[in-house]
Amino acid sequence: MSNYTSRINPVISVHHLNHYFGRGELRKQVLFDINLDIYPGEIVIMTGPSGSGKTTLLALVGGLRSAQEGSLTILGQEMCGASKRQLMQVRQKIGYIFQAHNLLTFLTAKQNVRMSLELHDRYLNRDIDRLATETLNAVGLGDRLNYYPENLSGGQKQRVAIARALASHPQIVLADEPTASLDKKSGRDVVEIMQRLAKEQGCTILLVTHDNRILDVADRIIQMEDGFLVEAAQDKFLTTSMQAGGGNRSLS
Repeated sequence: MSNYTSRINPVISVHHLNHYFGRGELRKQVLFDINLDIYPGEIVIMTGPSGSGKTTLLALVGGLRSAQEGSLTILGQEMCGASKRQLMQVRQKIGYIFQAHNLLTFLTAKQNVRMSLELHDRYLNRDIDRLATETLNAVGLGDRLNYYPENLSGGQKQRVAIARALASHPQIVLADEPTASLDKKSGRDVVEIMQRLAKEQGCTILLVTHDNRILDVADRIIQMEDGFLVEAAQDKFLTTSMQAGGGNRSLS
């Protein structure tokens, strides 16, 4: 074990994780012996063809599906066998950004962000209206606070989704194809905003994408193929850590 690994615990730790869909004769394995450690502050991009297991793994990490076999530890909580309450407590520390922005159409941009803050007890005695406004200003939508989603462009809707995900300062952000429906410039803008705000807040990003145009924002790129995790193709984060005196560290 390196000095670096001994000092910093991973926020996402996956060991020998298997996952299945269906039961009985219809049971099909979709994830095979997944091993992965992701550390605080990393931006990790997960790529791979459709049906390779990316979204399933993301859903397990986010507590949106129950882990079945192996070990999946998120922020120190073992997810295999976790109770509904434990899963909920983990989910409250995670921000989610999806391909479809999933904004509530009957709420304004600011109201959508406010709603995410209202779900956290620690914000109940704070000025969440101001916090929502500040977060939307940070993503460049200070002049769109009272706009409804139908009056926003695709890129602007995704910025609201980013603001909603990051407003509560989550420790982990999970993003599933956040640029898929956006043009080149809008997609790039959205990812750079995510990158900047995450680095400012010190949170970890795990992002699923097919978009080769944004791969350069990653500290590490991992690939899924047919339910198996392929070794990282790029690792700026670890290289920087080793240059800083952290030594070598394995990916899992």
